[in-house]
Amino acid sequence: MRCRGLDFVGFQWAQTMVFAIEEINREPALLPNITLGYRLYDNCVNLAVAFRAATALISGVGDTFTDYSCTGKPPVLGIVGDPMSSHSIAISRMLGLFRMPLVSYYATCSCLSNRKEFPSFFRTVPSDAFQVKAMIQIIKHYGWTWVGTIASDDDYGQFAVKTFIEEVNTFGCISFSETLPSVNAKSRILQIVNTIKQSTARVIIVFLLESQFIPLVKEIIHQNITYRQWIASESWTTATGILNEETFSSFGGTIGIAIRRGEIPGLKEFLLRVRPVFNPNNNLVNQFWEEMFKCEFPNKMNNKSSSDLGSSRICTGSEDIESTQTAYSDVSDLRASYNVYKAVYTLAHSLHNLMSCESGKGPFENNSCADITRVQPWQLLHYLKRVNFTTHYGDRVSFDENGDALAIYDVMNWQRADDGSVKIETIGLFDESAPAGQELTLQEDKIFWNFNSNTPPRSVCSESCLPGTRKAARKGEPLCCFDCIPCAEGEISNHTDSIECVKCPADFWSNPRRDQCVLKDIEFLSYEEPLGISLSTISLFGSCVSTTVLAVFIYYRNTPVVKANNSELSFLLLLSLILCFLCSLLFIGQPLHLTCMLRHVVFGISFVLCISCILVKTIVVIMAFKATLPDNNVMKWFGAAQQRGTVFVFTVIQAVICIIWLSTASPVPFKNTEYQNSKIIFECNVGSITGFSCLLSYIGLLASVCFLLAFLARNLPDNFNEAKFITFSMLIFCAVWIAFIPAYVSSPGKYSDAVEIFAILASSFGLLIAIFAPKCYIILLHPEKNTKKSLMRRAAPKK
Repeated sequence: MRCRGLDFVGFQWAQTMVFAIEEINREPALLPNITLGYRLYDNCVNLAVAFRAATALISGVGDTFTDYSCTGKPPVLGIVGDPMSSHSIAISRMLGLFRMPLVSYYATCSCLSNRKEFPSFFRTVPSDAFQVKAMIQIIKHYGWTWVGTIASDDDYGQFAVKTFIEEVNTFGCISFSETLPSVNAKSRILQIVNTIKQSTARVIIVFLLESQFIPLVKEIIHQNITYRQWIASESWTTATGILNEETFSSFGGTIGIAIRRGEIPGLKEFLLRVRPVFNPNNNLVNQFWEEMFKCEFPNKMNNKSSSDLGSSRICTGSEDIESTQTAYSDVSDLRASYNVYKAVYTLAHSLHNLMSCESGKGPFENNSCADITRVQPWQLLHYLKRVNFTTHYGDRVSFDENGDALAIYDVMNWQRADDGSVKIETIGLFDESAPAGQELTLQEDKIFWNFNSNTPPRSVCSESCLPGTRKAARKGEPLCCFDCIPCAEGEISNHTDSIECVKCPADFWSNPRRDQCVLKDIEFLSYEEPLGISLSTISLFGSCVSTTVLAVFIYYRNTPVVKANNSELSFLLLLSLILCFLCSLLFIGQPLHLTCMLRHVVFGISFVLCISCILVKTIVVIMAFKATLPDNNVMKWFGAAQQRGTVFVFTVIQAVICIIWLSTASPVPFKNTEYQNSKIIFECNVGSITGFSCLLSYIGLLASVCFLLAFLARNLPDNFNEAKFITFSMLIFCAVWIAFIPAYVSSPGKYSDAVEIFAILASSFGLLIAIFAPKCYIILLHPEKNTKKSLMRRAAPKK
């Protein structure tokens, strides 16, 4: 079958193989006494033709098989090719049955790494799996998490894009994934271009052959789509047919992965020595010559009609090929040709190793070696798996367990040269064998970015969530598209793109930026704050006033006013009031275990002592008036000893309540975080509610009885009736403590302690003023009334 046209690049590949074989045959150290031969077939970029050529190589060039037993010596031991992945897949399935080695120099589909399906397939070009790894490294390097893909509708494109999407999904998202059919329908191209325009992705990865991509390129330029960062697969990274002045506005700055470039000394001279060969079994050179110089050889012209003779130029075979400038003679950027060169040397080194086998130490049955005169492809396959050598260019060649070569790529960039022309510049290297994290190296200062700022673009669906926020996925959109939600109070996120906020420990709270847990403010009624200072000052003032009153009463203890009001109980009452004023200081300052126990115990006992004194004084007043009646000796049953005993008993009852309370469940310091989450309210937990209730109830009971008795005795006919003052003082006391209950319950934190202190001080001042102010007034300001006669004077009866 004669192919239409001839690809100069493909013919360079074929000639590179010939060059490598002739170079090996001249090398005395490699395959001594062995001369390699070859057969060349053109696949016409057609699977049927490629398959027929492979069949011919393993069975002969005839139309039928001549050895049906398949036991004879095969025509060839190994095949170099096919460059296309789809062809290699089909051919390798057949060659694998015969264990015939196939070494491809351009088939990159990752599917060919499956050793179960393709046991005899090898390649000197890296698999697409490594190409995808290189692309992923670049994308990660620049933080692109929102990308689009375009792939061809064949094995090469579909396997590559499938692997790529799987890798991207581990850290980012795919904005769109389009497939370009082999037959480029205009409607499909327009649809893909419209997708590109509508997508917010600024980075687009393309797995297409150059010929497949050109129609799409033209439409992109026609619609003036710019400011996109294109990532090229190795199949079109070095496509000079795409890169030109017209396409640079849209595709300038393209970053691509290219097969490792190499040097082949002497290749260009060999390529320029090619001459026509008139051999019916070798017409490739003649086809090349006709295509190069646009002429035809006479033997072909004889078959043409006379009408066509005038339009054809005769090839002489002496045309000057050295003056031509085509892709055939261009050896400045050897990539695929370098892989052809390595493929030939791979088979040669494998055959050399096969020949070097020592008898009795071979890898085959009974430790035998292969016989060079009867060597079989499967024997060569054994050595091919273990081949390891270094090329003249310094690249090591070996295969992994999947038949893949070491993955080394050049990273390329489309940019302008100093003279204004466009060029493809090497800007980095990807080496799979490098230490982890060092596979990709880029020369950032050499990269051209086709954006206004000449800096890498941002390609994310949503900008990163800063510390203090968390990512919240948008319904119906990819995971890369999200909203940033501030962390709730008490929760933080301390790194970028947090999926969730972390709750702070119990004693910590989030700072205003929600990116750090800080120790909560501890709140308690302190001596340093104005409220604490004010209350403590009032408390000390009250105790000082009480002490002063006590000093006055002691000094004037022999006067009628002091004597008439039961001086001993008055002294005891003033002492208890001093304790009442001072106990409020226990409610100020940081709660400690000792102060928590003492504050309510001292409060309870001092107030019971105070109310007991007042109650006994009230009883004494009532009994004193009753004693004035004839034959009434009631006072002899309630003398000073009984009065002291009554006060003592009342006080002991409260002390017993406190002891039982402290023994069962005493008050302890408590960090309250429930009322206000951002603060720790340091307070005293009363422990037993029952004990605390009994303490308050007992005080309330005594106060109620005292108030009732004083109220009943308020109208006794005396010019100086203490019962009136006791009634008023008890009225103030009860009013204060009744108002205290709702105020205490509704007061937050330290203010509950302040309310309790206020109640203590208010009730103490009420008792002090109501009971002792009239007496001090008489003693200090009107001493003339401080006489027995004045005190014993009866009020005039009402008319």
